[in-house]
Amino acid sequence: MSRAQEPHRPFPSFGNPFRMISRKGSNLSPKLHALLNTFEETLAGRIKKLKPAGKEDVLRLSWMRSAMESLCGIHSDIKTLITALELPVCDWDDKWIDVYLDNSVKLLDICIAFSSEISRMKQGHLFLQCVLHNLSGDSSKQLVRARSSLDGWKQHIASKNPRLDNCFAAMDGLAQTLDLPKIKNSAKGKVLMRAMYGVKAVTLLVCSIFAAGFSGSAKKMMDRHVPETCLWAEAFVDLQTFVNTEIRSLYSSGRVTVLKELEAVDTGVKKLYPIVQDGVDPVEAEELKNSTTDLEKSAENFSGGLDQLAKEVDNFFQIVLSGRDALLCNLRVGGNVSDQVRPSNNVEGPMVR
Repeated sequence: MSRAQEPHRPFPSFGNPFRMISRKGSNLSPKLHALLNTFEETLAGRIKKLKPAGKEDVLRLSWMRSAMESLCGIHSDIKTLITALELPVCDWDDKWIDVYLDNSVKLLDICIAFSSEISRMKQGHLFLQCVLHNLSGDSSKQLVRARSSLDGWKQHIASKNPRLDNCFAAMDGLAQTLDLPKIKNSAKGKVLMRAMYGVKAVTLLVCSIFAAGFSGSAKKMMDRHVPETCLWAEAFVDLQTFVNTEIRSLYSSGRVTVLKELEAVDTGVKKLYPIVQDGVDPVEAEELKNSTTDLEKSAENFSGGLDQLAKEVDNFFQIVLSGRDALLCNLRVGGNVSDQVRPSNNVEGPMVR
């Protein structure tokens, strides 16, 4: 996307971002080398912390919240780097600005799609609340209502969210511009573009994982090859291989969902459904009570996990939006791009309420 009130310009051809900074013959000063190394080492540390402790933690809502929290940190790190580089907006090449603005729109679209899916699952939780409410009584009518709500839950969760298609399209667009513009005469620009490459690579990985979990398919998962010269490359490949392999394994085994808390709810629903289907005799009363308690616990964990994840997705949306606003503001006034614009309280993000 081009700057405001300017006609859209096609992206320039992109080159290999790893020719920008070579170990031999580099024209970077010791200060710039130190800034870049610090950024990449910090990025490597954030990626290492993201690797789940075990396979059972892959696509657990608490892990997804941590992943989104890490993205917030990574995108804040790039703002800190820009400030440290003291790179005024007048020194930014038009093609850098176009790529940044276009990518920020795609990231906002992805956040909106994720928030939409979280909201859809939260709406499904209402069916569970109805089930639990009706099972608190013992009349046959309440059992019929509970069964109807269980049917509603299953139909709702099985439905597809069309907004996820926008998410996949946005990720494809980001992947196509992963390689960054060639930098000829700006040492600071080389550092900035190299750092932005790392940010985009990790962002794409996390978004790809989220999309696979939300969509019920691993077909759109991305396996990205990154050069070993990046200080974060080893941690990136380790995380990507571990998580992607596990998600593909889960889907290949016939799983309908790979979100752990959702899977727990689904298990509880399947256990409860045959009990309420034909009425409950005295022999099954205790089993009904235990199954209801189990479903109540899993539904509570599911709802709480969604709330926390929604908050982090909204935080990420605000960080991306504030960075975009800062750049646009400084383009208008000709200031320094490192002057950050804090989002005002009335800026509406994709928060799920």
